[in-house]
Amino acid sequence: MRWPFGSGSPGRKRRIELKTRGELQAMRASGLTLAGILDSVRGSAAAGITTGRLDEVARQALIDAGATSSFLGYQGFPAAICTSVNDEVIHGIPGDRVLQAGDLLSVDAGCIVDGWHADAAWSIVVPGDPAQMDDDQNTADQQLIDAAWAALWAGVAAAKAGARLGDVSAAIEAAAGDYAPIKDFGGHGIGTAMHMDPYVANRGKPGRGQRLVPGTALAIEPMLAAGRGAVSERSDGWTVVTRDGRRGAHVEHTIAVLSDGVTVLTARDRGASGLSELGVEPVNLDL
Repeated sequence: MRWPFGSGSPGRKRRIELKTRGELQAMRASGLTLAGILDSVRGSAAAGITTGRLDEVARQALIDAGATSSFLGYQGFPAAICTSVNDEVIHGIPGDRVLQAGDLLSVDAGCIVDGWHADAAWSIVVPGDPAQMDDDQNTADQQLIDAAWAALWAGVAAAKAGARLGDVSAAIEAAAGDYAPIKDFGGHGIGTAMHMDPYVANRGKPGRGQRLVPGTALAIEPMLAAGRGAVSERSDGWTVVTRDGRRGAHVEHTIAVLSDGVTVLTARDRGASGLSELGVEPVNLDL
């Protein structure tokens, strides 16, 4: 989603909303709700399904969970999820587009439970008839997606109390490897609103920016492109596409910085599967 504070936001002094441990536990409840909603969407993503149908699945899952969409109506956005396909990196609007086997699909969603927001995204290669899929393209797409996840986990691992925002951004950029982080979009603070300070760039230098303190909640969201990473916005005012037509991937989790570590609020395992290889054990807020 668009950064709501204007073009000067990423570089200005930021006032960060700090949460108590109890408030982060409430955000955890919202995060687990969102995990279930995104699982429902992922289970419906297949060749022959329209992106509009995926939005319908998300809306029903929100209703069933007693949650509210963070996206629907936000700055006029017309859907409960973003569905971005192939060269669409982020903010794709669900509609009549029929998914094809081998498409690279990114889905981004947010929900509100008891006033607390959660935000998460994933990318997949759309399954289907192997005879209709390009093995080389699928392999390249999966490598791009894997790099996006590696960048996300590196950023989460760097988000320790006392670290600086630049440490998180630099970790994301380094883990992206040969892929290009999208320059003009990034992560953000989150809590009683979906988009809050601070802006979390996907490129940066260590040792710069504000220090992270316990009680900070962030949405970490690497957006990587297979090409040069230059993007433009379509005439719908939302969909961001690569200028060179190369494919993009987008993954995201909402995390919390605590005095005793970090935890992923939108992952059922608190991020253990992704952080274990980096030697990080996430804090358990569920106790």
